[in-house]
Amino acid sequence: MNVSYRWLSDYIDLSGIPAEQLAEMMTRGGIEIDSVPSRNAGVTGVVVGYVKKREKHPDADKLSVCTVDAGTGEDLQIVCGAPNVDADMKVPVAVVGAKLPGGLNIKRAKLRGVESQGMICSARELGINDKLLPKEQQEGILVLPSDTEIGRDILDVLALDDSILELDLTPNRSDCLSMLGVAYEVSALTGRPLNLPDAAVYPAAEVTSDYVRVSISSPEHCSLYTARYIKGVKIGPAPQWMQNRLIAAGVRPINNIVDITNYVMLEYGQPLHAFDAAQVAGGRIDVRLARAGETLETLDGQERKLEPHMLVIADAEKAIGLAGVMGGANSEVSEGTTDIILESAKFDGSTVRRTSRQLGLRSEASARFEKETDPERVRAALDRAAGLMARYAEGLVTEGVAEAEESTQQQAVIELSLSRVNNLLGTELSSLEIKTILSRLQFEVEASGEDVWKITVPSRRGDVSRDVDLVEEIARLHGYDEIPTTPIEGPTTPGSLTRPQAIRRKLRTILTGAGLHEAISYSVTSLPRTELFAELSAGAKPIALAMPMSEERSVLRTTLIPSLLEAAAYNLNRKNNDVALFEIGNVYHTDETTLTRLPNEKPRLALLLLGNRRSSAWNRTAEPVDFYDAKGILEQAFDRLGLTGRISYEAAQPAGFHPGRTAAIVIRTERGGEKIGYIGQVHPETQREFDLPDAYVAELELDPIYEYADASIEYRVLPRYPAIERDIAVVVDRGVAGGALTETISVSAGELLESVKVFDVYTGERIGSDKKSVALALVYRHAERTLTDEEVGEAHARVLAQLEQSYGAELRK
Repeated sequence: MNVSYRWLSDYIDLSGIPAEQLAEMMTRGGIEIDSVPSRNAGVTGVVVGYVKKREKHPDADKLSVCTVDAGTGEDLQIVCGAPNVDADMKVPVAVVGAKLPGGLNIKRAKLRGVESQGMICSARELGINDKLLPKEQQEGILVLPSDTEIGRDILDVLALDDSILELDLTPNRSDCLSMLGVAYEVSALTGRPLNLPDAAVYPAAEVTSDYVRVSISSPEHCSLYTARYIKGVKIGPAPQWMQNRLIAAGVRPINNIVDITNYVMLEYGQPLHAFDAAQVAGGRIDVRLARAGETLETLDGQERKLEPHMLVIADAEKAIGLAGVMGGANSEVSEGTTDIILESAKFDGSTVRRTSRQLGLRSEASARFEKETDPERVRAALDRAAGLMARYAEGLVTEGVAEAEESTQQQAVIELSLSRVNNLLGTELSSLEIKTILSRLQFEVEASGEDVWKITVPSRRGDVSRDVDLVEEIARLHGYDEIPTTPIEGPTTPGSLTRPQAIRRKLRTILTGAGLHEAISYSVTSLPRTELFAELSAGAKPIALAMPMSEERSVLRTTLIPSLLEAAAYNLNRKNNDVALFEIGNVYHTDETTLTRLPNEKPRLALLLLGNRRSSAWNRTAEPVDFYDAKGILEQAFDRLGLTGRISYEAAQPAGFHPGRTAAIVIRTERGGEKIGYIGQVHPETQREFDLPDAYVAELELDPIYEYADASIEYRVLPRYPAIERDIAVVVDRGVAGGALTETISVSAGELLESVKVFDVYTGERIGSDKKSVALALVYRHAERTLTDEEVGEAHARVLAQLEQSYGAELRK
């Protein structure tokens, strides 16, 4: 918001407060001022001149010789190259000795042999942004109104002796998106009274209801709609002072009707719109939602396809405007307009925001409606604009206002106590000081007890809704620098990681130490990707995004593996053939087709390996990764997290995995064995879909890991007595898992057994197609004495007997 210092001084006496000082006061009061640029870019000695005569230059076709009265007592001869210069014009004249922006000094000169005693200036030469001028003024010299006084300083005529306060407003302070809002703020900061503009209307004898009627068909999107009818307007330029103020605010003047609506919007913060009454069918205006397939050409010349959720202003036949965003070209005020329907309304901010965003159509009006306008200013702004149109467009305002009101907004009433204020601020303010500050803000204060008040907040301050908001207002007007410094007291709590955070950090350390790189992928994917690896999705329904970036990013992911496969394919396409990745992230599951509650966010770990375990060299060949590389990385992580004794693997054939090279990961809990994920090779069809070689992946739930991980370390003394080792090779059915054999041996051997592990598996015709030979190494040891062969033999016999009983195992010969 750009605020003209001169314009602001119309509403409040700023004498003795320069613009820079005012900016400092406002910044300290909570309204940050980015900068205070001057409108004068370096102009001195430029006055209003009257072109008495224009003649063609004798030696140049594109130059003119002008006789100019600049109020100096004698006419000046000035050579001008502007094509639009002509006799009987009022123009800016830089006389000899004048200075212009860019360090240009005006001196007597001869142009093609003709003496020139000054310079007739364009807007750009005066340092004015010509893009903010009316279109007819953007080329050539600047033409001033015919009633401008000759010899008057151009700084005064164009209000260039002004400073602009560039407000950097936070979203909650939309009340300062208007000159009056800023004036209220400055009044509170300085304690000086306000001088509000005259909004009086002097209507004609004719009645508004004879010309226009209004209704609201969508009350949830518009609570108040008002309109006035102005007859017999004359379209022309707005007065120079109004154009100056619009330009200072960054708004381009167009004509007196449009300029008045923009001027009042800047003044009151209430957007207005003027319709050509002759183009409003039936004199009927209705606020309704757009119909399916309805279109509207807006004032910027674009044909807009409307959606049923968009609010429009419509006459008896068609839409004539996008409510709160932009008017329609079919009801635009033009040079032939004589009668005006002037609109002022309270539209729902979220509705305007959605329409503006979807159409990519931002305007000064939509920016204000989106942040909610003051309902108390709807009628006041309407009357102010109607009065200005009567004065500067020679219109006749009819008696009465056409309006429809569906609901009224109640002013907030907040209870506040003296102790509450002082306890929060650490101050010792008195009741009188607090009431004085609130009265400067023009908040109504009513006693509700001893040092307790009921505060009525004006509707313009929608950001004040709780007692802490009032305390903030008191603090900033009292002065943040005046709040005493108070030492922080109380116990201090050192920061720490939660258990899940600590475990995730440890997992990252383990996996990166094992040579993997962490991937961070999108939480959104395509619908076909959610159908892969169905067992990991656990039957979850896809969760579609309301406004997806693309079809490839349209639903929330249900597994992590597809994202890693996409990353692997990306790497392979860039000749990075050895890929080792992991990701720790959330997946999103729901059993609802249409969401009525938030989905479950499940933390998971996934990893992927493809390519070579190690590259080839002169003394070795390349070794490709396999299932056991992935399994070994997981086992290392489980070991470091104290989970080795709880984890086991079971053969599995989940969708998306290779049916013969996949295992389910099972964790032993008090409730029994729980399946927490899968590890295995990606199914060949899925590999072909992603154009990948053999890839090995794993994905597992982290919640059970968080619950059962044990970071404690148990230390054991070095053994003092020797161990006895026994190897056995047993023939069992192919379906018997090695883990089942080792578990059975551990139970049956008793406390003498120190360890057991599988060191060889053999399959072949010599032992039968449905059999396999499993070789196991057993280590026996006693912590306090040397074992005898008899003790070990007895334990070994129990092991063999139990294996034979449980699995039909036979010793291989």
